Amino acid sequence: MKRLFALLGLVFAVLIDAAGNPAQAQIANINDAINKAGSLRYTANRLAKVYFQIGMGVEVDRSRRILDSQVAMYDRRVVELKNYSPTPEIKATYLALEKAWGDYKDLLVGAKPNQEAGRRMIEVSEEVVTIANKATGQLAAHSGTASGKLVNISGRQRMLSQRIAKYAQAMAWGVAPADARDEIAKSRAEFVQMLGELTSAPINTQQIKDELELGKQQWMFFDAALTGRGDKKANSTNLATTSERILEVMDNVTGMYEKLLK
Repeated sequence: MKRLFALLGLVFAVLIDAAGNPAQAQIANINDAINKAGSLRYTANRLAKVYFQIGMGVEVDRSRRILDSQVAMYDRRVVELKNYSPTPEIKATYLALEKAWGDYKDLLVGAKPNQEAGRRMIEVSEEVVTIANKATGQLAAHSGTASGKLVNISGRQRMLSQRIAKYAQAMAWGVAPADARDEIAKSRAEFVQMLGELTSAPINTQQIKDELELGKQQWMFFDAALTGRGDKKANSTNLATTSERILEVMDNVTGMYEKLLK
């Protein structure tokens, strides 16, 4: 009987550990961590973008699906990365992100999208992006590898594409801050510069080169949508669709770099 209780106690302890700290096993390696960390940068921007789109009546069904699924993902991933954190400094950053995300989430899902909340959205989302970006940089520095650096850079391209779209849709809805055009211009310039850096990386495989070429094509479509003329809703719809396409391509590139463990 004592042996039975001891065995049950061991099983219970394992279950408690699995339930209490499930995230540790979900991250395969440091490049996986950098990729997932970077996803929190772009997702914070993407959530604001789709919030604005729902408010404007643009791609509503798709935008709602993204909002619902990505809020749930963010909840899980913040905890996952917090538990994985390889240093106390990185863990402290994720604790700060957890708090900032809670405030942002309340704004995203607390009520039907409205312009009053939309005006606050930029500032709150930027705070979350800043902390998530800090954590991603810390993980990339901790990795100390060429592939880790490229996972960070290509992952940041995802963030820049969604940041540009966020500001553009905020302008279309009339909730953007005064410096929105300047922020778009800075992010566009950085995206082009970093795309060139990725293209010239000596570590690139043929598969990565091909995907980066596709990225250049998708960037041209996205950039054209930014400067579109004519019907406002049509322009916002083009931005919604092209920003998702460039995101998909850069996410593929990031995943490819993640696999190049050095």
